[in-house]
Amino acid sequence: MALHTTLPIYRAAEDLLAVVTDVVANTQRDFKRLIGERIITCCVDIIDCVYLANVAQDKTPHLVKMIARLNTINSLIRHGMNTRKIHGKAYGRVVELTTSIGKQANGWKKSAGNRPLHGGQGFHG
Repeated sequence: MALHTTLPIYRAAEDLLAVVTDVVANTQRDFKRLIGERIITCCVDIIDCVYLANVAQDKTPHLVKMIARLNTINSLIRHGMNTRKIHGKAYGRVVELTTSIGKQANGWKKSAGNRPLHGGQGFHG
């Protein structure tokens, strides 16, 4: 098991948090408080999910939660873009990072689904 802070998905999640924090800091107060805080909370949840999935025997629940948080972020960021609270360049970077994290999470989920929960080699049935 790799240290969770060295995983590419963790680094992408940290980048996402940094980008989102900058985006939210540069928005109007009402957006920042109502929607921005929710976006940042979802980013922190994603980082937590990376750690939890890395140490858990059954990774699937943590990866499913991570994917749900990514969907929430995408929806809220899209709302910010549509209401012109967020600039297109920032929106594009957030979508790029959420797509990367989503692909990695789905790959990890698929990989974890093919492994026995209790490790080891041989038949576990």
